[in-house]
Amino acid sequence: MTPAGPSSSRPSARTSSRRSFRGSVAASTHVGSTAILGLAAKPILDMIAGVRDLGEARAAITVLSTLGYVHAPHRPGARWFYKPPGTGAAQHTHHLHLTEPGSDLWRERLAFRDALRADPALASQYQDLKRRLAQSTSDVATYTVGKRAFVAAVLARAGIPIRPISAREN
Repeated sequence: MTPAGPSSSRPSARTSSRRSFRGSVAASTHVGSTAILGLAAKPILDMIAGVRDLGEARAAITVLSTLGYVHAPHRPGARWFYKPPGTGAAQHTHHLHLTEPGSDLWRERLAFRDALRADPALASQYQDLKRRLAQSTSDVATYTVGKRAFVAAVLARAGIPIRPISAREN
């Protein structure tokens, strides 16, 4: 994680990926820790794009691959892409989720981001948790699981229960 800095030190949310398949994109937004002003975060730009039809968005796999993105399995109702690290970098630089607006993933990501933006104390608690986890493990899966209860509690307060993967939309 890197300390919070001016927005110019964070990756830009404007990418050519949206222009490349603009006709399929209903909306796009910046989510994740880099979208929370003042929050320490890994230097990864997390984006979510709402597509009109997830099936039609299959064409984005080819388009995004020409821009350096890799498509990887994710949860039902979404397509996930990442940009691998460049020379000398240790982690992905960009994450992009494609899903239909209003999907579970769409509502969860925006509600969590908006809750942290609206409550600096909550954002500080999340930052502290992330720092503790980052100091205790270098395993990404363990780090992610360690955040799960906090994220679920924030979403529950927003009226969004986290459903098991088997119960999520396809």
